[in-house]
Amino acid sequence: MALFSTLPYKVADIALADFGRKEIDLAEKEMPGLIAIREKYG
Repeated sequence: MALFSTLPYKVADIALADFGRKEIDLAEKEMPGLIAIREKYG
């Protein structure tokens, strides 16, 4: 059985991963509440 067929999610376009990471980093800087929620609820 292939590794990728056992994962519980699908990735539509892995090329967008870098863009998504940049968006998350920007959101963390502009929304400090996001960091607080991540720390509280993990």
